Amino acid sequence: MAVTLHDVARLAGVSIKTVSNVINDYPHIRPATREKVERAISELGYTPNLTARSLRSGRSGAIALAVPDLALAYFAELAASVIAAAEASGLVVLVEQTGGDRDRELELLRSPRLKMTDGLIFSALGLGQEDADVLDVPYPLVLLGERIFDGPTDHVTMQNVAAARAATEHLIASGRRRIAVVGVHEGEVIGSAGLRLRGYREALEAHGIEFDESLVGPSMAWHRESGARAMREILGRGVPFDGVFAMNDTLALGAMRALLEAGRRVPDDVAVIGFDNIDEAQYTVPSLSTIDPGKAWIAQTAVATLLERIAHPDSGAPPRLLLADFAVIERESTPAFAPAVAR
Repeated sequence: MAVTLHDVARLAGVSIKTVSNVINDYPHIRPATREKVERAISELGYTPNLTARSLRSGRSGAIALAVPDLALAYFAELAASVIAAAEASGLVVLVEQTGGDRDRELELLRSPRLKMTDGLIFSALGLGQEDADVLDVPYPLVLLGERIFDGPTDHVTMQNVAAARAATEHLIASGRRRIAVVGVHEGEVIGSAGLRLRGYREALEAHGIEFDESLVGPSMAWHRESGARAMREILGRGVPFDGVFAMNDTLALGAMRALLEAGRRVPDDVAVIGFDNIDEAQYTVPSLSTIDPGKAWIAQTAVATLLERIAHPDSGAPPRLLLADFAVIERESTPAFAPAVAR
């Protein structure tokens, strides 16, 4: 038979209320009493009835995280950071993968599965600015990503424009003037690709470098294969270039492979910088320069912000936009020396 609170209390020689206070980490418990109860719990193998606790407290002790694609290293690492931050607060995380599909994202926001959680951290990709109203939901929600701004919920995100500008200026500082860009979404204004393209163009303009459409490599998907394909397309045009800004690190890894196949040395002939600072970037050959967009801070802040909304659901506080700091991580793919001749 299942071990009960009564069993624990009897073995520890305390009241059921005292056992409950220990389990719920009530602060005003004498250390000796806490030790007796914890020893009894361990000896009996007692597991708290989470369902009953949820009914009493009105909370499940779980939050949901929705991301587009766990096959992308950025989202996998972000999910790991969210889980770690949640666990530090005694929460579990239910992870949903939407595929970046608008219909699936809308379905998720209305899903009865969310009733098993206390709130949602939502990285939207399929939804757009015109969908901001659908985020007005009857449960705590924190938005991630760059698809919707000025919505009805707290929003934790990165400084895409400024960070992309810094990445491009890093290439310019190393003497590069013909800088290709990989990962562009044609026609996009709001979204990671649109904002990073704006930062790229701002850097060129600030340094008197004309924007060249022939150096743009479109790619709707941001995987290695699509980065290689976009890079091969630029190479096939026969235009000279000596630098590449890839809109994420996986695109950059694919682009470097295509450059290697074409006999272009990185960084001697072409300097390459990515974006996201995924773990793999520091182990490539050459190691990849990148932008650290503040991924760990985003995860920790998203969890803390969601917990604040869960604890104070009727606070009436207005939604906040919280922006992460970023840093240029210089590695072997972008040395700071005199430029190679663009070819």
